[in-house]
Amino acid sequence: MNPISLLLISLLLVLAASLASAQDEGSYTNPTRTYSQQQGYEPYLNWLQEATGEKNIPGAAIAIVNRDGVVHQQTWGVKNVTEQDLVDVDSVFRIASMSKTFAGTAASLLVEQQLQEWDTPLAELLPGIQLGPRGASQRITLKHIVSQSTGLMPHSYSNMLDDGVSYDRIKQQFPRIPTVCSPGSCYSYQNVVFSLVGDVVEESTGASYERFVEDQIFKPLGMVTASVGMDPYLEDPEATYPHRMRRGAWRTTTTNPAYYSVAPASGINASVEDMALWLRANLGAFPEVLSANALSELHEPVVATPHGSYFNRWSGLEKAYYAIGWRVLEYKGLRAVHHGGGVRGYRSEMVFVPEANIGMVFLINAESNMANDVVPEFLDSLISAI
Repeated sequence: MNPISLLLISLLLVLAASLASAQDEGSYTNPTRTYSQQQGYEPYLNWLQEATGEKNIPGAAIAIVNRDGVVHQQTWGVKNVTEQDLVDVDSVFRIASMSKTFAGTAASLLVEQQLQEWDTPLAELLPGIQLGPRGASQRITLKHIVSQSTGLMPHSYSNMLDDGVSYDRIKQQFPRIPTVCSPGSCYSYQNVVFSLVGDVVEESTGASYERFVEDQIFKPLGMVTASVGMDPYLEDPEATYPHRMRRGAWRTTTTNPAYYSVAPASGINASVEDMALWLRANLGAFPEVLSANALSELHEPVVATPHGSYFNRWSGLEKAYYAIGWRVLEYKGLRAVHHGGGVRGYRSEMVFVPEANIGMVFLINAESNMANDVVPEFLDSLISAI
């Protein structure tokens, strides 16, 4: 264990004591719900409040957690700029591509339950599906799908999703996807192809992808606001509204249903309260749902990711990989696990450091690049607080 990690763990011991004390006191303010003293995080929270204020973000929510509970939870702003309904810890956001972390876990559960194997060719799992040229398609496995290492052209047909074309229609174009490398040998991020995880779940269990995730993940973890799909989002009175900047002001915008049709890639809705549970589960808080062996496999790097995406431009980033539905980062000596998301009207970011037993999730109902800085600022705050 490196010196930075040892110091971080020492810091977390102090914070854990602070957490226990604050929970006994039951300290609450409105609209912020605080579970602990902000010791160690005050500069970061001040930065975050200033950054959201500078961009006039309509609504935001953050949770900082460790394996034992919530360290700090806070909300800002409103669900809809045309109304005064405040965001709170139960307000529901679209988490966009952070949905992939659940899909990776769903695939892992299939393997753990011996319903599938990682290395079985997808052509055997889904005989009616051909991905790219027939030779390449025969070698693509379930693990290649969930680790973004299929070797297919990156972002294949995401442009069709942007245009509102649904997953079922796009699948007809799969044989035409060009390859850029052999399966497993390079990173090729996907939204549409990644969503074949849902097809594998349905073929393996006879249940819908939505039902499998609800029964195997949401319910066991107590994630009561989380849902999959557009209808639950539209029908939820706790749902926030999406916003885009137009003519110098935030305005509500429409929802593109096509991105809900690729549910494994971008179809989950959840509150910050539930995402705090998800982070804690990935830190090992609920071994009866996600065992230590399962977490080790989910968070193990599979393929290196090249420069280009926003996270690859963080100045402290040393290396970056894709694992099973998660990104793994080497940042200033820390091993961090991360995923972000963005879909029309929403941005989301989350990160955790398993060795230091700490994590953070941040949700906003606006398309703003201020979210790009949320993770490195958080990691820097951990280091500077030592």
